[in-house]
Amino acid sequence: MITMEHITKTYRIAKRDSGFGQALKALFHREYEEIRALDDVSFSIGDGEMVGYIGPNGAGKSSTIKILSGILVPDSGTVLVDGRIPYKKRVEHVGKIGVVFGQRSQLWWDVPVIDSFELLKDIYAIPDEVYKSSLSELTELLTLKELLRSPARQLSLGQRMRCEIAASLLHRPQILFLDEPTIGLDAVSKLAVREFILKLNHTHKTTVLLTTHDMQDIEALASRIILIGKGKILMDGTLADIKKGGKSIDETVAELYRSYNI
Repeated sequence: MITMEHITKTYRIAKRDSGFGQALKALFHREYEEIRALDDVSFSIGDGEMVGYIGPNGAGKSSTIKILSGILVPDSGTVLVDGRIPYKKRVEHVGKIGVVFGQRSQLWWDVPVIDSFELLKDIYAIPDEVYKSSLSELTELLTLKELLRSPARQLSLGQRMRCEIAASLLHRPQILFLDEPTIGLDAVSKLAVREFILKLNHTHKTTVLLTTHDMQDIEALASRIILIGKGKILMDGTLADIKKGGKSIDETVAELYRSYNI
């Protein structure tokens, strides 16, 4: 279903010291630093798998998701998602996947949520029957009935994230990329999102790739863990492979990060 082989991605970032003089100097002579976000990344994910993709900030998680979504083009290597090269067939590709970025919104800020859903229906060319069925199912499972007539800007973060997840699933994708979907959510909202993702995977066999810093998300959802650090894949296994004694999942992962010096 998902295959990445020897993927690399480098960013070129402008650098300068503080101060007016340095700003003026940078107008004529700009210095750059190259950051290798992904360095020879390879892994594969099968149909219906729930995989936790973990690592510290700047490890390369979001860059991976963006390449798999077709937003970024890798410098080298090959990537296939359900037989497609994401960045070469972007229009076809985005119609087959769902993506939720915890710090980005796909809802129109000043219109009722249901209007955003209707616009997405037209964008994805979702047939009427499929849309009505999906909307009914998602409204019930994510408890959205009281939210659909409210503008996105008037929703709490937890309410908005439930609507964001629904928006990503209206066209019934078989692959779902979740980039920190529970960031900033309270305990009740986190439990609701986790329960929904589990139901989605169980009922529709949806393949899920989840990036998060909340290890309780990983413990509740993922049967497999891929650890990335400094742009490299460092480990690919299960929770049982890394758990030690009676330590909590947070303590276990923190110790894992220290052992890899990331």
